[in-house]
Amino acid sequence: MALDPVAQVIVDHYLNSRDFNGLPASSLAVTEADRRSVVLELLKTVQAEAVFGDRHPNPHIKAFAAEPLEEQIRKVEAHEDLEHVCLYPTSNVLEAVVDPSRYPGRPFTLRLALGDGQLDFRAFDLTVLEHYRNDPRYFYRNDDISGWISVREAHYRSEAMRESDKVMLETFGFCYDPDLNRAVAVFLRYLSDLSPEHQQVWATKMLTGDYKLHPSYFDSSVLGVRPEGVPIFDAFVHEQHHINEMCELMAKPHLFREDFRGENKPRGFGFLIRPTAREFNDFMLLLDKMMSDNINVKFFERDIDREVVEERTDGTRVATLKGTITMLEEWLAQFFRVRDVARRDEMIATFRTVRKMRQSPAHAVRDDDFDQRYFREQREVMSKAYDAVLTIRLIFSSHPAVTKKGYKVPDWLAAGRIWTH
Repeated sequence: MALDPVAQVIVDHYLNSRDFNGLPASSLAVTEADRRSVVLELLKTVQAEAVFGDRHPNPHIKAFAAEPLEEQIRKVEAHEDLEHVCLYPTSNVLEAVVDPSRYPGRPFTLRLALGDGQLDFRAFDLTVLEHYRNDPRYFYRNDDISGWISVREAHYRSEAMRESDKVMLETFGFCYDPDLNRAVAVFLRYLSDLSPEHQQVWATKMLTGDYKLHPSYFDSSVLGVRPEGVPIFDAFVHEQHHINEMCELMAKPHLFREDFRGENKPRGFGFLIRPTAREFNDFMLLLDKMMSDNINVKFFERDIDREVVEERTDGTRVATLKGTITMLEEWLAQFFRVRDVARRDEMIATFRTVRKMRQSPAHAVRDDDFDQRYFREQREVMSKAYDAVLTIRLIFSSHPAVTKKGYKVPDWLAAGRIWTH
């Protein structure tokens, strides 16, 4: 393909720069008087495209596809100078000149070489994360909206670990198709930093279809603004924390023994990575430990009898310990008059449902079972579990000692800005 000499300079700069950078228009080897006309000619002949600082914080990096050609021409004609304009080869030029053999085993780096945006993302099957989550050599963090992966320092310094495996994924997020099927989302910029071996791992898990980034991930990673909502799992543990805070105002021991916020959040308390019966059952076991098993029996001391005495048919009287759910139900019935009795009863029913699902796991006879419905079932049960702890918090907020102190939860929690998927 015969290129204008200036267009060839732009191509060479793009392909040989460290991060597929654009060439500043101000650095063109032409006179200042000719610069605008040269740039306009390159645009009109579709040999280059312009990225402007008013749309991209850093025009030296092509974050997304360039604006429509007509808009690029309008802006070049309107700009007093071209100080904050960078030039990039167009995709049709790159398709003609790029040699794929320069990027062996690096399909995502190749996409950048062919002109895709650095913040264009690709969608992947959730199971791609298992490679890192289950390998103790990697530090894997995921808050259900975003996460990151890195090699633990001891292994990074170790010669026993292959250099190609010493990779870091600075950030990943999640995306959804129209049916709310969840997938991993990663920007090409970070996929390109992976070793060829790991780019191949991700390439085998890549999905096609119409996927949209999770709004909170888009806001934080693309727009650079703080997301308004939080994941339901984080909201759940914050509700328990505020319930315990209210207990202190009520001069009572904490209702929940453990606080699972921040670094105390259990690994596995999040959306499933693989939709299997085993992962679902493991999650239900964990959820019950954070709900019924986490209820503090000391909270009920001097208020509710710990034992219930039953008389057998032979007249023998036997004392048995009450379960924590039963004690909670009795305590609420005795000390709180609520307007919405049905919601209180639904809360207790949810605690019991979670306990039952833990004790009688689905598909217990099978070793495992792969089915997308486990994603939906987990979302449903987690929504009910969250509503259960929310109900307790709302009931406790009506206690005189709590209202007297004017206790308030954070605005995001009070407004219910919570992501359930």
